[in-house]
Amino acid sequence: MNYFKILQLKEDGFSISKISRKLSLSRNTVKKYLNMTHEEVEDWVTTLKTREKKLDPYRETIFTWLKEHPDLTGAQIHDWLDERCDYTMASENTVRNIVNEVRKLYHIPKTASERIYSATDELPMGFQAQVDFGQDVLTDENGNPKRGYFIAFVLSHSRHKYFEWLDRPFKTSDVVRCHENAFQFYGGMPEEIVYDQDALIAVSENSGDIIYTAEFQRYRELRKFRVYLCRKADPETKGKIENVVKFIKRNFSKNRTYSSLEILNEQSLSWLKRTGNYKVHNTTKKRPFEVHALEKQHLKKVSSAFSHENSTTLSITRSVHKDNVIRFAGNRYSVPAGTFKKGSPNLVYLDTKIADHLHIRLKTDGAILADHLISKEKGKLIKDSSHERGKSSKAELLSHQVRESFEESHLIDWYLNELKAKYPRHMIDQLKVMQNVIRTHPEQIQAGLEKAKTLNLISANDYRDIVYSLHREDAAVVAPPIYEVDGRYNHLKAVDRDTDLYLKVLGGVKS
Repeated sequence: MNYFKILQLKEDGFSISKISRKLSLSRNTVKKYLNMTHEEVEDWVTTLKTREKKLDPYRETIFTWLKEHPDLTGAQIHDWLDERCDYTMASENTVRNIVNEVRKLYHIPKTASERIYSATDELPMGFQAQVDFGQDVLTDENGNPKRGYFIAFVLSHSRHKYFEWLDRPFKTSDVVRCHENAFQFYGGMPEEIVYDQDALIAVSENSGDIIYTAEFQRYRELRKFRVYLCRKADPETKGKIENVVKFIKRNFSKNRTYSSLEILNEQSLSWLKRTGNYKVHNTTKKRPFEVHALEKQHLKKVSSAFSHENSTTLSITRSVHKDNVIRFAGNRYSVPAGTFKKGSPNLVYLDTKIADHLHIRLKTDGAILADHLISKEKGKLIKDSSHERGKSSKAELLSHQVRESFEESHLIDWYLNELKAKYPRHMIDQLKVMQNVIRTHPEQIQAGLEKAKTLNLISANDYRDIVYSLHREDAAVVAPPIYEVDGRYNHLKAVDRDTDLYLKVLGGVKS
């Protein structure tokens, strides 16, 4: 029957993808049917009726399991066949097919435990807000698809809404900025804000002791609002904001033409005033903007002088992978060969303050290890040819690591440049000597560098000797020992003799 349905839909002008979706068949199955003749289909159907299937010997076993446990999945049965019957010859998809056949033949529907819900009391005014993220595909003026990203807020009592769009995925700094805009829009801040477990907000639930991202933790401490983090796969906990996200997608962004980000956000504010916060809410039977006029008096006042830039000064961190790349915004960016070291933290700091540039550093305020143009595409490897494995990249990396150990950058920059000019072929060896000195005598490295400049000794070996000498001097500066005087001999005095007596004894004077 599927064969004739496929032929009919193909004649009606449906594509393979549309036929696949309409008949719930895979695209490969649709292609296979279209490439077969009527005779081949009849022969194939006949073989299906007579052909023995791999799992036929286990059909009765599967039926017994399903009868006892109707909520079993195909994946679980696949595992049980391996564990209990020592059978591994069937793929998970094959097992899933026979499970569906058995369910249909013996009328064993799949059951699942349902969550029991109960109505909850309305929260007091000014107590809680809920926040979530969403995205939708708009259409630009040329008819091309344009993906937009938004963050939405709703006050739990009044259902007063606010949302803001971006033309790219959100960063933590964007989240902070939008929070400030929402607080200004609401005229205050609630005591508690409910979030999903988003990577921009929290790193780990940590059994209740939530670990927040560094930027968001700092902002939360500054604004002093309480955070309620939903459990994973539990959207019902923040049902109010889930409904707001759906409302925005279905009523505002659906079939909307995208002109620019500024216009889109202006249209959002107009929609909130016209529809989002004006229409009577289905649950409260009140207009959100009217209830908000009362709730606004219960919100905490926020200072308009707050600067969200100051709250997110901590850099973005990324791990260096073993192929010496970091991942950022859907792409991979190279760092000098040798940056990754087994057993080390392999952590770098990213800086995107300069437009369209990604700066990678070993320290938050350290020298730039790599400089890349930020790609607007996804899935790309952005690579600097100087980062390839070789002496130049290794020397560059060692220079960065040495430079990060000194307080005054201009002095170490001068010294490294002098070393490079004097020892172009042995720069790596020179840097390794300096690294060893830094590792063994970190307290004297700055003073040693100043002395090396004063004496104009441009050599890592000379620098090493200077630092070792300073270390020995520091170690030798020890207070002299204090001895106790024995008072028993205080009454004794040395005999005074004339100098001529000593000369006579030594034979210096003749009598």
